[in-house]
Amino acid sequence: MPASSSSAARPLARTGAALRRRAAHLLARLHHDPASRGLPRRAQVRALLAVLDEAVAAQQPADAAVAACGEPGPVSGRTAQDCGHAGSVIVRLRARLLALPLTQPDLVAAQAYAGRLLAYDQWMLRQSLDLAFSTHPDARTQEARQRLNGLGRPADDLRRLRDALRAV
Repeated sequence: MPASSSSAARPLARTGAALRRRAAHLLARLHHDPASRGLPRRAQVRALLAVLDEAVAAQQPADAAVAACGEPGPVSGRTAQDCGHAGSVIVRLRARLLALPLTQPDLVAAQAYAGRLLAYDQWMLRQSLDLAFSTHPDARTQEARQRLNGLGRPADDLRRLRDALRAV
C-alpha cells in the first residue's frame, strides 16, 4: 500500500515543479517585455481620472444616504438599502482604483490618497448605519446620529484631487 501512495505523489510533484518552472519563465518574459513596464503617463492619468470621475459621482448618493441616517425620527429601511448600495459601489471603485497599474510616482501617490479617501467613505457609511440602526439606542447615540449630515471634507478632497489631475 505505501508504494502505491508514493508513486501517486510523484506525478503531482513533477506537475508542481513543471508549473513552477512555467511560472518563472512567464515572469521572466514579462520582466523583459517593454510593454509590461507600464502604460505611458497620459494613459495612466486617463485611467486614474476615469475611476476618480466614477468615484466622485458615487459620492452623491453616498452623501445623501449618510445624511438620511442623521435625519430626526426613525430611519427607514430604504435608507439602510441606500447605504448598503452606496457602500458596495465604493468598495468596487476602490478595488478598481488600487488595481490600476500606475508607475509614475505622483500618480501612485494620488492613487494611494484617493484610496484612503474612499476607505473613509466606506467607514462613514458603516458608522452611519451603526448609529441609525443601533440595537441599544441611547441619548448619546441619538445625539451623534443627528449630527450626521453627509460625507464631509474627505468627499470635497476627492473632488479637488480629481480636478487637480485634470489640470495635469
